[in-house]
Amino acid sequence: HDQPRSVSRFGNDNPVYRETSAKMLATCIHMMQGTPYVYQGEELGMTNVYFDKLEDYRDIESINYFEEFTESGLMTPEHMMKCLMLRSRDNARTPMQWDDSEQAGFTDGESWIKVNPNYKEINAKKQVDDPESVFNYYRKLIALRKEKEIIVYGTYDLLLPESEEIYMYTRTLGEEKLLVVCNFSEKEVAIEIPEEFRKGSYLIANYPEGEIKEQMTIRPYEAFVLEK
Repeated sequence: HDQPRSVSRFGNDNPVYRETSAKMLATCIHMMQGTPYVYQGEELGMTNVYFDKLEDYRDIESINYFEEFTESGLMTPEHMMKCLMLRSRDNARTPMQWDDSEQAGFTDGESWIKVNPNYKEINAKKQVDDPESVFNYYRKLIALRKEKEIIVYGTYDLLLPESEEIYMYTRTLGEEKLLVVCNFSEKEVAIEIPEEFRKGSYLIANYPEGEIKEQMTIRPYEAFVLEK
């Protein structure tokens, strides 16, 4: 809650990649050990608000940083506003986007902080009945965690530790094994699929499922899970 929106910081909130990268981030987290926390609106792919006026911010830390760094001459006001757009805690504090009505259905009055103007495109009402939505992708991931003990209790092993684009790891429980592949970039990246998974099957994917091969080109912000 004290961070920018995850899809804006670690994914890509450009409309071309927002949904795909939101699903990729969800895959990466939900397939790991430990309890996944979903911050309000994350399950919709809500983004940073990118306020361009200091008076729109409510976070005292953001306001104090702006005044401290600009008055000392360390940063120009223009540069500091760009910093707040990317990192201010207020990015994740805008009202929940329930629907496309006034104030995103959050209140009939005036909210304490402005609603993100993209609420007409990103809201719960629009996603609940859409089987391909970010919301329903989260539901699939949560169902898998409840269904498969390996996701909760399996051991974790990181692969490709030097890669700056691909986050790939395995989960193992007894004879069961999963391979999780996540592309954190908008580049296509070629990887080698471990031999034991080449005759496996998809458990979940954020792109249409393709053929599992020894060498695979991972598309921008692609994520999938293979069962051996």
